[in-house]
Amino acid sequence: MIESWKIFLQSQGALIEDRGVQHFGDPASERAAAVDGTIVSDLSQLGVIAFAGDDAATFLQSQLTNDVRGLHADSAQWNAYCSPKGRLLGNFLTWRQADDYCLQLAGDILPSVQKRLTMFIMRAKVQARDASDDNVRLVVAGKQAAAAVNAALGTIPETAMSSVTVEDGMVIRVGDDKFVLSIAPAHAAKVWQSLCAFATPVGAPVWDWLRLNEGIPMIVSATQEQFVPQMVNLEAIGGVSFQKGCYPGQEIVARSQYLGKLKRRMFLAHVDAEAAPGDALFSADIEGQATGTVVNAAPAPGGGFDVLVVAQVESAQTQTLHLKAADGAALTLKPLPYTLPE
Repeated sequence: MIESWKIFLQSQGALIEDRGVQHFGDPASERAAAVDGTIVSDLSQLGVIAFAGDDAATFLQSQLTNDVRGLHADSAQWNAYCSPKGRLLGNFLTWRQADDYCLQLAGDILPSVQKRLTMFIMRAKVQARDASDDNVRLVVAGKQAAAAVNAALGTIPETAMSSVTVEDGMVIRVGDDKFVLSIAPAHAAKVWQSLCAFATPVGAPVWDWLRLNEGIPMIVSATQEQFVPQMVNLEAIGGVSFQKGCYPGQEIVARSQYLGKLKRRMFLAHVDAEAAPGDALFSADIEGQATGTVVNAAPAPGGGFDVLVVAQVESAQTQTLHLKAADGAALTLKPLPYTLPE
């Protein structure tokens, strides 16, 4: 986290741990504000890998699941990086800012993902760097999010998964009422104060709750190499192109799409117990072994935790899923905000 930005956030009441804002003094009120209000949150807990150079687009096209050729200066993408076995090493919000292709991902996996991608640059004219502290990144979400961002920065993208360059940085629209901002550090405090005229400042767990309730997964260290992209619904949110050329794991990903039916999918659920990524799930129809895994978890406004989980489809549809043990806390499935492909 940028030191000057950290000092500013602390002056605004932020409790900061492990590069992330935990809360601004009243976590329960912050969670309540996310239900039907407007929130603003710092994203320093997430990392950014930036790629620049004449061959940056070609290189990323050969490595990532989405069609980077379609990533223009005014657009954004969900994207991912797989092992040769088609298992997710990380997933990203991807955009272009100045000369960089920016990949935002969970901060705890940035070093390993950057190291692995860099291994394959070889003679290509590409430079990769940790750009996490190049800019201050914020997210604004809720009923007045568009008005808040427009007031602070003068314009907003018109459609989801589009972006616009502004004097103070970049605005990426990731949903009807959700905006990610990448702001020059010198202007960040001014932008924050303007946003707070419309929005309640909240900690990272509140944004995690909003994101996972949109059905947007985030691979972290506890879940690396556990899922192919379709298991976490990446193709349903536009994070996989099946028309582009080869990339690591592409054959496995294509086979999962076209041959047979996926046996595991990601579901949204609630559980009245504390949950964390990597926690195992159990069901009565599969004795002695796990039927699924928690992908992401966040405290829910009404108590308990909301979770994204990958589980056996048949088990999720016919059985009750239990957290950590066969007699553990029961999960209650919730509808996802999008339709899964047949």
